[in-house]
Amino acid sequence: MNKIAHGIVKMRYVILVVAVALLIPAAIMYSKTKVNYDMLSYLPQNIDTMKGQNILVDDFGSGAFSEIVVKGMTEKEVSDLKAKVEDVEHVKSVLWYDSFMDLSIPMEVLPDEIYETFNNPDKDATMMFIIYDDTSSSDNTIQAVRDIRKICDNRCFIAGMTPVVVDTQDLADKEAPIYVMLAVVLALVVLMLSMDSFIVPILFLVSIGMAIMYNLGTNMIFGSISYVTKALAAVLQLGVTLDYSIFLWHSYEEELEKCDDRSDAMAKAISATFSSVIGSSITTIAGFIALCFMSFTLGLDIGLVMSKGVLFGVLGCITILPSLILVFDKLLLKTRHRALIPEFKGIGKFSLKHYKLFLLLFLVTLIPSVYGNQHVKVYYNLDQSLPKTLNSIVSNEELKNDFDMSTNHMLMVSSSLPDKEVKSLSSEIGKLDGVKYVLGLNTIKGAGIPEEMIPDELKSSLENGDWQILLIGSKYAVASDEVGTQCDDIEALAKKYDSTSMLVGEAPGTRDLIKITNKDFTTVSAVSIGVIFVIIMLVFRSISLPFILVAVIEVGILLNMSIPFYMGTSLAFIANIVIGTVQLGSTVDYAILMTTRYLRERRENGKSKYEAVRIADFTSSKSIFVSALSFFAATFGVGLYSTIDMISSLCILMARGAIISMIVVIFVLPAFLYVFDPIILKTTLPPRGAQMAKVKAKIAEKKQSN
Repeated sequence: MNKIAHGIVKMRYVILVVAVALLIPAAIMYSKTKVNYDMLSYLPQNIDTMKGQNILVDDFGSGAFSEIVVKGMTEKEVSDLKAKVEDVEHVKSVLWYDSFMDLSIPMEVLPDEIYETFNNPDKDATMMFIIYDDTSSSDNTIQAVRDIRKICDNRCFIAGMTPVVVDTQDLADKEAPIYVMLAVVLALVVLMLSMDSFIVPILFLVSIGMAIMYNLGTNMIFGSISYVTKALAAVLQLGVTLDYSIFLWHSYEEELEKCDDRSDAMAKAISATFSSVIGSSITTIAGFIALCFMSFTLGLDIGLVMSKGVLFGVLGCITILPSLILVFDKLLLKTRHRALIPEFKGIGKFSLKHYKLFLLLFLVTLIPSVYGNQHVKVYYNLDQSLPKTLNSIVSNEELKNDFDMSTNHMLMVSSSLPDKEVKSLSSEIGKLDGVKYVLGLNTIKGAGIPEEMIPDELKSSLENGDWQILLIGSKYAVASDEVGTQCDDIEALAKKYDSTSMLVGEAPGTRDLIKITNKDFTTVSAVSIGVIFVIIMLVFRSISLPFILVAVIEVGILLNMSIPFYMGTSLAFIANIVIGTVQLGSTVDYAILMTTRYLRERRENGKSKYEAVRIADFTSSKSIFVSALSFFAATFGVGLYSTIDMISSLCILMARGAIISMIVVIFVLPAFLYVFDPIILKTTLPPRGAQMAKVKAKIAEKKQSN
């Protein structure tokens, strides 16, 4: 590494030129990276919900639909609006009253079940179904909704899943740059208070900013990333990789005290930092990699992007940042100042003096933390994470109020199923709790409408050579227990008639999401704990220390996750899964830092257990404090600002988790190290270098005695 480090120092101008030049292709690739705003698209492709969705697109040329609630319009105006909507690109068909009968025939002649599906005279409201030729979150369907909104006036309310996706896209795109700005400004404030230079924090952020840009640009290799990943990637990468820059700067300052040559000092600092950062980055990457084991592939999306981001952070820290520091060396000398954050000189004595109290607090908080964590409310309805004033949310509420309907399902059954059985199946489904209507070609014909009056485009939308579709309106909200039971009941009835049948839609997809992510939570937690346990065991060559360190951080995680329960708030489902691995992977470094110093003082310097723990706590606390405060600053502002609750709650949890982990490590971990010192020494092998030194010393002693 020494040769590479000297090469980096020598080539610093070349490195900076190349680094700046690489920003151009990174920016181009970033602009071309697609963003996915549909959480349900990350469900496994082998479940019926996703299979059915693919068949709808491939065989029917449709995969999504919306409802337009129209209020205060005449029948002629509604008909004209319908004609305009039908002309919108990627709208396959629009279903309304004049799809069956001429406007000259009064609506009241329609069978009651069809009339009530489309009309609510008490609210002066009517409803149209729009069927698109692509999936809910595709660019084509999103653009179609935007075009339809331009056609409609304030008497129209476009409801359904795609309008929610459109509003989510607009809101996320508008807020994302502000997330980065908030994270940068607040992190800069913390760094300027804690560092001994006003300029070096800016260099930190320039270096990290370049690494973030490379990460965001190279996301193009994945085809697309989720909007959650896009919103959090920059903020999270800043928070988890900022430590590496601090390590390099402190190492550089130490080397400058030993030698006058600044280039040589930087080369040695790069080598030392690389060794320190590798261990730190491995645990962070391990936490993100654990997310890749989720069946719900949003975890894979976040895990791969953030693991890559940590790697870019490490590379930037040992190449770009050293080059920047050396190039701006004279300016750094002129802007040095005393760090405004004081040393934590008495903290080690304080922690050990009250170690029994901290252990007691640890045990006392354990039970309520476990209980709160297990009982925190989790929501899966993505509408709930958005502001209630958005067009789509208002429209969905109008649909609920005017037509007592919250969502639609599409049931796909074989076209070979006899008409009699389809009608029987439709009748049984119609009797289920919460089912508003069941519409299909057979139900329309069965309601007394002659087949020749049914338009060809409607027929092709509801039936082809292999499948026929039943549209099912539901009164129950997406992600509710009631709609989950309803979907199960519909599937059970459908399988009785046709074992190949498939239920498709937002509610069935969300029901599958709930089942899958509940399993994912257990899997991800087990994998992250297991991997980091093994890493700690290998790093310290210890059996006891992995249990102690993981236990300390895990209790901090449990405490963090239990707070929403006691505050009476609910969390987005993804927060419940992601935060544990992120907090464990990014803050276990605090515990590793302190434990490393404790072992060095205890074994290499021969200190008593009291002195070893006191010194470890005192020397590590400032670094831990600055690291945790920087992570807090990078995420807390975003959490307060974001109006998308899924992003806001994740950032608040990460910010709070960093502070909780800091407190637990600074005050509780020393108590564990002090109490379990005899066990730690017996179950921890000395470093390999120390063993070799002992062997060489013994050989030398034997030679001297001979």
